[in-house]
Order: sequence, then C-alpha cells, then structure tokens
Amino acid sequence: MKIGIYGQFYHKNSEQYIQIILDALRKKEHEVLIEEDFMDIINHNDGVETTSSFKTFSKLDATYDLFFSIGGDGTILKSITYVQDSGIPIVGINTGRLGFLATIQKENIAESINQILEGKYSISERSLLQLTSEPHNPEISELNFALNEVAINRKNTTSMIKVETEVDGKYLTSYWSDGLILATPTGSTGYSLSCGGPVIDPSNNSLVITPIAPHNLSARPLVLPDSSKITLQVSGREDTYLVSLDSRIATFTNNTRLTVQKAPFTIKLVQLLDDSFIKTLRKKLLWGEDKRNLKQ
Repeated sequence: MKIGIYGQFYHKNSEQYIQIILDALRKKEHEVLIEEDFMDIINHNDGVETTSSFKTFSKLDATYDLFFSIGGDGTILKSITYVQDSGIPIVGINTGRLGFLATIQKENIAESINQILEGKYSISERSLLQLTSEPHNPEISELNFALNEVAINRKNTTSMIKVETEVDGKYLTSYWSDGLILATPTGSTGYSLSCGGPVIDPSNNSLVITPIAPHNLSARPLVLPDSSKITLQVSGREDTYLVSLDSRIATFTNNTRLTVQKAPFTIKLVQLLDDSFIKTLRKKLLWGEDKRNLKQ
C-alpha cells in the first residue's frame, strides 16, 4: 500500500501524534511518503525521531492508495488541493480542536490506523463547488473548487455590497449584505452555520445560499438542488471584492460575472465503521448535553 502524509504542524503537542502515526505505519511496512514542506517542518522541530527512512512528494498521482491529513479541518481543506480529482481517499486525523472532517481522534490514533490498514472503514463521498468567472481571473487558475463553500465578502470597506443572484438563468434577488455564502452539505456546519444557515447531511444532493448580515429583512438561507447553476454579479462602493474558496482567497473587480455549480468530481473521506454524521453532530455540537436527553 502506498500512503501520502500531509500536515501543517500548527497544533500544540502535535509532534507526539505525528510520531505515533509514523511508528504505526512503519510497523506495517507500507510505502509511506511525506509531503516535502511538511517534512521540512518536522525536521526543523524537536519531538519527532528521524524521518530519514521516508521519501517525500510534492504532487500526488494515481498510484497512492490513501492520503493522511494530520491537523484539523483546515488541513483537510488544503489536502484537497493535492488530491483534486484523483479519487484518493483522505484519512483525516484530528490533532486540532473541533474536527467535523478530521474525525479520527488523537486519543485513538494507533487503533484507528490499524483498522484502516485492515480495510475496516467506509467511504463518505463529498460533493464540491466549482467557480468560473467572466472575465477569467488567473488568481483561481485550476484550483477553482471548494469542499466547504464559495464565499463573497466585501473588501476595504464597511459598506454593504450588492450581490445580484440568478438560479439557472432566472433572477432570484439582490442581496444587500456583507457578503454571500454558497455552501455544500459538507460546508453547512462551517461558515454558513455561523451565519444562520441550516445543517445538511452530507449525503444530500443539495447546496445552500446563506447571506452574511443581510440588510434585506426577508433574506433567509435557501437550500437548492446541487444541479443548480448559480450566477452572481457584485457591485459596491469599492472597485473590488473578495471571493474565498475554502482557505484560498482571490480579488475580483465589480461586475465580474461569477458562476458557481457542482464540480465534476467528489472527494472521498475515510470514515471508521462506528462513526456517522449523526454521531459527529451530537459530539461536536453538544446536541446530547441537555440533561433531559440522558438515558435513565
């Protein structure tokens, strides 16, 4: 089995968990390669034994069987820029905080890795959104997709922006707001949720439009089928505005025509057999903490 490893080393004490992961994989004698920038970070920090036996990579190809993402959800969002449309399953190991995507907990790393290497896991396929613009913006180039959301935000101003919105060629409304979020079911528990959007199970074929601090009192989040093509045109007092695709940000000029639609590929997330989205909701959003819900 050929395994790629990626991380950002931002979290406190993450070196001990990296060591556990490397030791577990070394024992199984699989071919393991570490992303070259991550290898540099490891080698410049104390706490991880020599990694001289591991090779490095800068790009992935179809020969990889698994891709380990070590960190939090932000690390997984960056991981998809490596995986892209290759279909390589991502194993998200949470050494951070909340971890909706990186669901393998640091307390059970060795046991979880053994289960995965034995094939005791399922695959959760996640849809993505794809952004195109007219005229073309070279800042987004070929990395024009997002697993969580495409978000439009004002730039260099405290004034509202206007986002004229069409769905499948039909005018929907003009949002007067600080911005607009177009989220996948995966992203529904992120930025969209903090702006009042609904939680959507990732198995749904849908997307949600969520305004950011709208001045239209009737503006509410709208759930649409993910076959929809959303067209946006932004204007405001400043000449430019920001568009983020997960963790990547680009600047666009007013009246650029943006089109957001479902990407032609999915991302595969490895899920342990005893995990589920419902279980994650209860644990991460503390939905089971009400004392009235405790089983007697």
